[in-house]
Amino acid sequence: DLDVSHFELTRSHQNENAGVNASPAKEEYKKELAANLFAGQATNKVLAFKAKAPAAPADHQNSLRVLYTQNREAGLAPKKYSRHIPQAPERILDAPELLDDYYLNLLDWNSSNVLGVALGDSIYLWNASDGSIQQLMQTPGENTHVTSLSWVQEGTYMAVGTSDHKVQIWDVERLKQVRCMSGHRARVSSLSWNGPLLSSGGRDSVIMHHDVRVAEHKVGTLRGHAQEVCGLKWSPSGNQLASGGNDNILNIW
Repeated sequence: DLDVSHFELTRSHQNENAGVNASPAKEEYKKELAANLFAGQATNKVLAFKAKAPAAPADHQNSLRVLYTQNREAGLAPKKYSRHIPQAPERILDAPELLDDYYLNLLDWNSSNVLGVALGDSIYLWNASDGSIQQLMQTPGENTHVTSLSWVQEGTYMAVGTSDHKVQIWDVERLKQVRCMSGHRARVSSLSWNGPLLSSGGRDSVIMHHDVRVAEHKVGTLRGHAQEVCGLKWSPSGNQLASGGNDNILNIW
């Protein structure tokens, strides 16, 4: 670099001129000062160790080093997150006459935080927000019971399947049955909504589609199982239907 070179040449030239122009008294004063401060040896270091610093004891531990080391490891270590999974139920509700039949679908929770439960021949509604309980319906006739139930996605309507082959639609706000549809030849054990289209599956191994808006409700039939259709679920898009049967087959329609 030209600037650095120019500075070095100029400085050396100035030092030479300074030595020529310095007075003898000033030079003598510098020598005396160096002899008293640096034992006769001029140096540009104010403090200088003539020997290495003594080694620390074997059991010595620097507290600051430990602190900084722990903080550094804590910053590099990945954080562990855990999710609490309760081991006991939040609430226990009495459910007398809840049928011991795993082919049936006897529970469903709607978007308004209301749980519908089928107990024998009746359906009860439990409001999880205020804890209130209300009876919705009871099947007519002897030896009949509820075999499935399903809330509509948005609204206050519930579909109910019964052991006497019927599919009922209930207006929960008015506690009133608004429709009863037939078509199955055995109990209706599974239900699933897709907008105004309700699909039902029964022990007769048949899946039926009902359009609840029109009088001639039966709009389609699917046959893909050899035994009872015990599970039905429409996809969120409404384009596919999954059905599971007692024949150990899962069909996607």
